[in-house]
Amino acid sequence: MRLPYEEPLTVLAPAEPVVPEPPRRGEPGGPPCMICTGRSRSPIWSDENWTLHPPAGSSLPGTVWLASRVHVDSFADLPDRVAVTFGPVAARVERAILGWGSFARVHLYRWGDGGAHFHVWFLPRPLGMLDAEGMMLPLWEDVLPNRPDEELVAAATAIGAALGP
Repeated sequence: MRLPYEEPLTVLAPAEPVVPEPPRRGEPGGPPCMICTGRSRSPIWSDENWTLHPPAGSSLPGTVWLASRVHVDSFADLPDRVAVTFGPVAARVERAILGWGSFARVHLYRWGDGGAHFHVWFLPRPLGMLDAEGMMLPLWEDVLPNRPDEELVAAATAIGAALGP
């Protein structure tokens, strides 16, 4: 693993805590949920519980994000009938990504600081890109140049098609 930055890096002190935290998208007092209002990328696959979307900008074709149809914040909030379907759907998405491109691994990331609608990112690490192993993958993804939108959507569409109905 290697950071995508030149040494020496300077460690900064964290800012003072902000309590209460400002509302996120989809929380009371915050902006509307982009997923619920249809302002996010249109899904390229869906079933009764989940929708799969291409990214809006990425340096890694094959990146997709999975969102729950129900507006909940986290794993802990998913209704049991939806939670039990997450593992099988995540496995299908991972297999579809690995079958589409030349990837070594698919990493799942769940960041919930931007919006309060449950979603999980699938980031594929290109085969041989050892600098980007583990937690380094999102750092490299952020600094590499974004690929054309058409390429990202085409990759996501192929992955969605591999999931079938």
